[in-house]
Amino acid sequence: MASLSRNVAVSILSVQHLTTQLRRQGQWNTVVDDVSFAIGANETVAVVGESGSGKSVTALSIMGLLPERTSKVSGRVLLDGADLLSFDEKQMQALRGEKIGMIFQEPMTSLNPVLTVGRQIAETLIRHRGLSRAQAKTQTIQLLDRVRIPAAARRFNEFPHELSGGMLQRVMIAMALACRPRLLIADEPTTALDVTIQAQILDLIKELQREENMGVLFITHDMGVVAEIADRTVVMFRSKALESGPTEDIFENSTQNYTRALLAAVPQLGSMAGMAHPTAFPIIDIATGATVPARESSDTVMPGKPVLKVDNLVTRFEIRSGLFGKIMGRVHAVENVSFSLQPGETLALVGESGCGKSTTGRSVLRLVEATSGSIEVAGEDVRAMPKRLLDAKRRTMQMIFQDPFSSLNPRMRIGEAIAEPLLSHGLETPAMARHRVTELLERVGLGADMAQRFPHEFSGGQRQRVAIARALALNPNLIVADEAVSALDVSVKAQVVNLMLELQERLKLAYLFISHDMAVVERVSHRVAVMYLGEIVEIGPRAEIFGNPQHPYTKKLLAAVPIADPKRRHLRRAVGNDEIRSPVRPADFIPPTRQYFEPTPGHVVQVPGAEWAA
Repeated sequence: MASLSRNVAVSILSVQHLTTQLRRQGQWNTVVDDVSFAIGANETVAVVGESGSGKSVTALSIMGLLPERTSKVSGRVLLDGADLLSFDEKQMQALRGEKIGMIFQEPMTSLNPVLTVGRQIAETLIRHRGLSRAQAKTQTIQLLDRVRIPAAARRFNEFPHELSGGMLQRVMIAMALACRPRLLIADEPTTALDVTIQAQILDLIKELQREENMGVLFITHDMGVVAEIADRTVVMFRSKALESGPTEDIFENSTQNYTRALLAAVPQLGSMAGMAHPTAFPIIDIATGATVPARESSDTVMPGKPVLKVDNLVTRFEIRSGLFGKIMGRVHAVENVSFSLQPGETLALVGESGCGKSTTGRSVLRLVEATSGSIEVAGEDVRAMPKRLLDAKRRTMQMIFQDPFSSLNPRMRIGEAIAEPLLSHGLETPAMARHRVTELLERVGLGADMAQRFPHEFSGGQRQRVAIARALALNPNLIVADEAVSALDVSVKAQVVNLMLELQERLKLAYLFISHDMAVVERVSHRVAVMYLGEIVEIGPRAEIFGNPQHPYTKKLLAAVPIADPKRRHLRRAVGNDEIRSPVRPADFIPPTRQYFEPTPGHVVQVPGAEWAA
């Protein structure tokens, strides 16, 4: 913390010995323990750590947003020399929005769903700047235009549910910057966003910071994002600031095992060069500093009859309106998709939200009904099966969902949740099912005693292991993993990916791995299919897709991936500002006939249409 004393005099924000306690079940627990840092003008300080480290509570303590009855905050929080911890609620209300702006992680829960986005931004200007409604509307439209929201005047009157995630996050940035604050606090503002939208938001924050000379406190668990945006970094672990310093020093010269473990777990594009097969993440033991090196899987792909064969799959959803439910249009979620999957192989489906990758996975398992095409699992046509045969067939194909907490019954013990498919299919007696549950828990790295716990008693990574154990219960040949590691902290993500690779090698599982995280996909996949607007625009071996991308959309996805190298922080990237287009089409729409070419054997690329012209 040597830099703290030098910077206090010129700092916008100086946090000194901040300690925060929260009361739970009558006990006071320290969740932020003696944390200090400072932020200067036009400087970005990242507070990085995993869930539960105390980083978000640090931001809420600075903003005075913790409930008074169940929290105690001590230390000093100086904004331009004034101690915010001495302010009462009325003074803090005047400060929030005017001197300090905040961008929250989930804009949909931060915005009022019954008010237009324009009105919500205008309220800030009316309250803090005393503008009339007409003046506030004019300035709000200017703000929306400034954060690069197209058709800003029209968007003023739209409600939150009418905007995409990327546009909503831009609205939150416009609201936070409405009164030109001295300090911007961004709490995980890109965690839920696709990689291209994330790159746009990071570039936007950096550009607006330069224009306003703001200080930025950026809270994240993604070390790739830290390298992209932060001048200095504070690493938090179990409520303490483990180390802090210039970001380049943290990345290159860290002496803390925890920081080194975070950095080792960051998937980096290009790290798989020369690797023929999927490769586990290197893992660093936080206690000892010992490294378990990355291990390349053996060749698990078994040639012959495919586990899954999809031909010309089309899934559309009708949009009806009027008294008689006339079809007004259709959502073309999946359009003419074909691929196959061998035993022991991982095919990754990648693309932005709305591209149709999750609908493809759900169509394969008939969780949604396809419009046309064929889906063969082990040579049998799934679409033609009656329900009785489909239920039996589902024993061989299982799904791991993105959010294990919502896919587990909160009132059912973990052991019961894992045993349920065994008992409902009549495969085991209750006694044998309990024995099988123990075996499955141990296989995914959990103790047998955990069978008696409820979902809320587990961490996110442990719940995802439970979801994997439940998927394995019926000895499937095919697992559809729908964003199975997207919501996990970086080191937990590495552990779960390593577990999936280990299980694949041992059990010859075939994975349909659905993700928007290109760096993780590079590490786990044998082949990759890139989807855009319901269509596969490029498919081929992993080395070809990452080493020789041909389609403009594939190149765009790869260009947007944050690179964990602070030396590249000041480079400007041409990531574009466009959103993925809507898949809604008129009722009489006929999809165009697509042309394809094959630059190398097995690498198939859709000829870009007029929409990709420069």
